[in-house]
Amino acid sequence: MTALFTDSVVLVTGGSSGIGRATALAFAREGAKLAVVASSDITRAEAVADEIGAEGGTALALVADVTNVSSIGRMVSAVTDEYGYIDILVNAAGVFYATAVGETSEEAYDQTFDVNVRGLFFTVGAVAPIMKRRRRGKIINLASIAGVHGSKGFSIYSASKAAVIMLTRTLALELAPFDINVNAIAPGNTATPINEDVRTQPEFAERRAKFAATTPSNHVFSEAEEIAGAALFLASPASRPMHGSVLLMDEGRSAGFN
Repeated sequence: MTALFTDSVVLVTGGSSGIGRATALAFAREGAKLAVVASSDITRAEAVADEIGAEGGTALALVADVTNVSSIGRMVSAVTDEYGYIDILVNAAGVFYATAVGETSEEAYDQTFDVNVRGLFFTVGAVAPIMKRRRRGKIINLASIAGVHGSKGFSIYSASKAAVIMLTRTLALELAPFDINVNAIAPGNTATPINEDVRTQPEFAERRAKFAATTPSNHVFSEAEEIAGAALFLASPASRPMHGSVLLMDEGRSAGFN
């Protein structure tokens, strides 16, 4: 049986941990050649690349500050220098800060939008010309349930993810004529290192109980590998008619009152 993505080149920002890491590993297991990008620590990207290599795959470890357009350009050039092209872009880089009104610093505000929105927009801008020339490509953006379902105390994060959803739709309109699919995944609570304390520590028991009470399914936290499975689908030929779609992967929390 031929792997689904044999010889496809996949660039994953935020690929050194959480959903990004799971997505990079999933694509590699399907035969893709990976570029795994960490925000600042190359050893984190190298650790994922080593995992891929140990399983017989191919991966390039990179560092890029997606808030810096020049850094994005260097990242994309490094990938094309190594592999020649980019077939699939997964924008998984993101930050998550509490941003209560009246208590949020300018730095937290700026960082949230710079990484979650600016970084995504300019990364797509750097990769799109490559895909346009080849008249093919898949772009997958990581949004969030917070982009469609407000989260008290996280207004700026929610606004940034709503922006990701609208960018997905408008970029899809621009790029669909070039046979480039732009779609998004909106995860809910997902088990990743960033929320290990919430999932395990006694002081967060009340929050876990609240999550359980508002989650229709029996899984309060999805697995990162499950979100990665949605990315594989959106990058596959089966998603060919999908342009500007948002896949909610939130255990039913946004479906309505529970």
